[in-house]
Order: sequence, then structure tokens, then C-alpha cells
Amino acid sequence: MKLSIRITPNAKKTEIVGTDQTLFGDEVMKLKVAAPPVEGKANREVIEFFAKHYNVSKSKVRIVTGEKSRNKIIEVDK
Repeated sequence: MKLSIRITPNAKKTEIVGTDQTLFGDEVMKLKVAAPPVEGKANREVIEFFAKHYNVSKSKVRIVTGEKSRNKIIEVDK
């Protein structure tokens, strides 16, 4: 499954805070991340969060696009 997300780094805790729409009308999941956007820390936090959320190993979650962007597409293999 593929998920479109928009992250906000440096939050108090990592959590899903709702949805938003892009300029093109696509819906994205809003995620606050309790990690800074340096040296891939926020990306690792995103992967760990979705692995726990969907009860899969971290190797089953990957960032398809958006490694260096707030807007990402995540793929979760079940």
C-alpha cells in the first residue's frame, strides 16, 4: 500500500494529526515527527512509526519519494 504524507519535524511526539489536500486536490496524511530533519533522523522516525502502526518489520516500510522533502510517498508491504 502507498501512502502520501506530509511531515512536520521537531514535534513533541510522533503522531498522525489528520489529513490535508494538495494544490491538485489529492489527500495527504499529516504526520508530526518527534525528530529533527537532519542526517535522516526524521525519515527513520517515519519508517519506525509506520512499521509499528501497521505491525510490520521496518524492512517492509520504505520511502518511495521525498527523502529530503516534507512531502513523501511511503510504501508498506504486508
